[in-house]
Amino acid sequence: MTTTSPSPSAAAATAPPTAPARVGVLGGGRMGAGIAHAFLLAGSRVTVVERDDAAADAASARVLGSVDASIARGSATDTVASYRARFATGTDAALFADCDLVVEAVPEDLSLKIEALTRVEAQLSPAAALASNTSSIAIDELAAVLDRPARFLGLHFFNPVPASTLVEIVRGAATDAALTDAARGWVHALGKTPIVVADAPGFASSRLGVALGLEAIRMLEDGVASAADIDAAMTLGYKHPVGPLRLTDLVGLDVRLGIAEYLAAHLGPRFEPPALLRRLVAEGHLGRKSGRGFYDWDD
Repeated sequence: MTTTSPSPSAAAATAPPTAPARVGVLGGGRMGAGIAHAFLLAGSRVTVVERDDAAADAASARVLGSVDASIARGSATDTVASYRARFATGTDAALFADCDLVVEAVPEDLSLKIEALTRVEAQLSPAAALASNTSSIAIDELAAVLDRPARFLGLHFFNPVPASTLVEIVRGAATDAALTDAARGWVHALGKTPIVVADAPGFASSRLGVALGLEAIRMLEDGVASAADIDAAMTLGYKHPVGPLRLTDLVGLDVRLGIAEYLAAHLGPRFEPPALLRRLVAEGHLGRKSGRGFYDWDD
């Protein structure tokens, strides 16, 4: 009796997805650290680049602290020493030269992202992929300044990255179809679910989420109900895991304001930020990170 082995193409079709071997993350704040954490746990070698030594040290503490927490929860299967051996931080984008994928995770500011992406692309090999974690800025707008737009796409992770199960893949007009397919595999390798959307301001998730959040702020502004009751309407009535006002506090009122202003400029006045949101940001009440937003977080 003879047996036949699966053809190479059949074996490839059944092989589990894998993350890129070498991943770079530009920006080690809350989102960047979370993205680095996700790829580390998936087996990648990860390098985070920050603006200066102090920021790089802070990013290292965030990432390794998050990894330690995953190990304590039993959701990370490797040893502390192994994760640390595959992780590095620095301040020079040249550290990305051998990366297969670099994810930009700087604040949601168009000029800042353009500067960051062009600086990183200059260090990458032609075959490397470049992605932006932008939550609202059109991918084609960013791709227009790049030399290799076919190797660029959006990878929109959600906060907090370790706990979130969704990644929004944003396909630009010039994005290579093979890159989009590869990105689906990367997201599955992270243990998350990908959705693929065509490029448009706000994509699918931010456009819907911000619309709900802004309406909740208008309701609070008009005295329709308290913040807690507005949120309860969505968590209890619609089974949302968190209400829109508490979520805005978690994301940051300043972040939500910036996204709303961008969407209003591109999609019209239905995204115009309410006066209450502008006032709270001007007063420094940015949500959990400042201790106060629509809720008091000092308690």
